[in-house]
Amino acid sequence: MTLDRAVMMFAGFMILLSLALGIWVSGWWYLLTAFVGVNLIQASVTGFCPAAMVMKKLGIRPGNAFQ
Repeated sequence: MTLDRAVMMFAGFMILLSLALGIWVSGWWYLLTAFVGVNLIQASVTGFCPAAMVMKKLGIRPGNAFQ
């Protein structure tokens, strides 16, 4: 698995998790959904992605987008 796919998988998981928590626990969890969305937009514009930096240090090989 490349870094690009790992970041997309992590973002998708976080969105689905926050939606489930928003439905079954508290509506405040929807703020996490918004945060993930804003972070995805910010990463696409600036190329800076904290999740990619952490995963790179964990040894996941780089892909094309986050080198």
